[in-house]
Amino acid sequence: MDSLGLGLAPAAPLSIPSLLISLAVGVALAFLMRWHFERFGSTLSNRSEFAQVFPLLILTTILIITVVKSSLALSLGLVGALSIVRFRTPIKEPEELAYLFIAIASGLGLGADQILPTVVAVLFILGIVAVQRWSREGSEQANLYLSIDFTPAEGTERPIDRLAEIISRHVDSADLRRVDARDDAVEVTYFLDVAAPEKISAVIEDLQHSFPGIGVTFIDQNQLPSV
Repeated sequence: MDSLGLGLAPAAPLSIPSLLISLAVGVALAFLMRWHFERFGSTLSNRSEFAQVFPLLILTTILIITVVKSSLALSLGLVGALSIVRFRTPIKEPEELAYLFIAIASGLGLGADQILPTVVAVLFILGIVAVQRWSREGSEQANLYLSIDFTPAEGTERPIDRLAEIISRHVDSADLRRVDARDDAVEVTYFLDVAAPEKISAVIEDLQHSFPGIGVTFIDQNQLPSV
């Protein structure tokens, strides 16, 4: 029985060589995930900056699991410590959350000395994601952000509805994401599924004909720079 009288066994000594091997493999997986996220990610955030958290997250998880796996007392203390931690940084993209889960899972597996299963699983998951991305690149279907800014002419009724009607003629789907109205100016952002590149020119021509002086910007979300 320990000094606290809780009946918990003392912590077993840690294996430094095993920890170093896990950390080394964790570093390799972290840089692989970082490259993979920058190359195949499709989020609007700065992918290079976000991916810098992967090594820290994986290595920290390895350390925590390695320390607490040998002692029930330490694991109970970790639960109590984490209960007071609050993470307030918003994760706006599901893809970012998925990569964070992969990083945490990698750290858990390596910290539990399951090196080979962890490496195989991570490589398999990242490979599936890469294949899906390559298959999308081979298709003409494009996912684009459309940003529009214009000043409605006097007497124009329901200009937002008019915009949606024009855009829907040329695209497979149009998802209204944001509307900003300041004085007489209006800014609107759509997320579009476009079947073919020539549809983009048709959208621009139709919008310019219906709204003289309109500003139209298309952004390919899959080709945004990561720096």
